Amino acid sequence: MFCERTSVGLDVHARSVVAAAIDGLTGEIFRARLTPSYDHVIDWVRGLPGPAAAVYEAGPTGFGLSRALAGAGVRCEVAASSKLQRPGGDRIKTDARDAMHLARLLRLDEVVSVRVPTETQEAARDLVRAREASRSDLLRARHRLSKLLLRHGIVYSGGKAWTGAHERWLLAQHFDLAGTQAAFDDAYETVVLAGARRNRLDEKITTMAADGEFTPLVRRLACLRGISTLTGFALAVEIGDWDRFTGASIGAYLGLVPSEHSSGQTRSQGAITKTGNTHVR
Repeated sequence: MFCERTSVGLDVHARSVVAAAIDGLTGEIFRARLTPSYDHVIDWVRGLPGPAAAVYEAGPTGFGLSRALAGAGVRCEVAASSKLQRPGGDRIKTDARDAMHLARLLRLDEVVSVRVPTETQEAARDLVRAREASRSDLLRARHRLSKLLLRHGIVYSGGKAWTGAHERWLLAQHFDLAGTQAAFDDAYETVVLAGARRNRLDEKITTMAADGEFTPLVRRLACLRGISTLTGFALAVEIGDWDRFTGASIGAYLGLVPSEHSSGQTRSQGAITKTGNTHVR
């Protein structure tokens, strides 16, 4: 329940922060356009009638501002953007209106907050997502290389692809035209570099999973069939606090429940909602 005197809404961008605050005792409204400096934002909030609580939307600016405000003794919520309630007839959207809207929602205690990870947990999450990106890059690089060969009627039929035998077969390929040979060399080099990137990140994740705060949870998850150390570590760092879920609620959090549009006596269910954390899903 909201218990502070002043509610502060912050519309945070890379180069600016638009702030709006409501004094619940006098009804006075405060507005300001601030720099993204944490100290600047904290000083402005401290100048308001206290105690104060702040909220801003989760986004690309991360959780640094939330941690800075919490360190300064100001309660700060990070709102889930997809859960923000907006008037159906509102057709005007500005930074100032967004900040005031957040301040009002916070005062009404209508903000659905996301979990703010610690710096260590966020660093582990960055590592997992970097590995996921490198895996996607490797898949695309391999696809481009195989399709380049296919366009020239060259198809590997010696067994499973991307094995040692397949690598030797690729190195034996040669094209008469210089342009095609250069394109093939570039595509192959991209595959090799992407694979090396992924392997380096795999080693770092394995090391962190073996000795860190996530080690007990990763070991328990790895006992389940089909979950390796890499998968277990990714689940551990992305979900974070598992105690906030039950067997029923975790499916909804990951978007693994069917969508539904029901009215009256008619009930219609569709594909899964695909809401929530896409990395875990």
